[in-house]
Amino acid sequence: MHDIPNKIADVLLEVEASLRVHGKWDESKPKENDLRSSIPFCMDTLKFEQWLQWIFLPTMKDTIEKTKPLPLESAIFEYAEEYLREGDPLTDQLLRQLKYFDDLISIQANISEH
Repeated sequence: MHDIPNKIADVLLEVEASLRVHGKWDESKPKENDLRSSIPFCMDTLKFEQWLQWIFLPTMKDTIEKTKPLPLESAIFEYAEEYLREGDPLTDQLLRQLKYFDDLISIQANISEH
């Protein structure tokens, strides 16, 4: 199970690819104030896909690249499931990827406990 960080890195690349392929990748960075929201997922200042692109992906990529400790839990899937519309190809793909991310974080946390 040492390959969990590698699997997480793969999921991050898949999330980025999904956003790009489905036209949800922004070329312009949001305003700094919009990125500093204290509300979870910056839901008061960003669309969920923007949060994935500008907050989640860079933070997790940095964590993996610098071998920082992974989060002990993740509930991104739960929020994504409420936010995203089912039946949309992007939504279905993103939900699978984010569920897998949450599952990998959970597996890693259980390994760390032992």
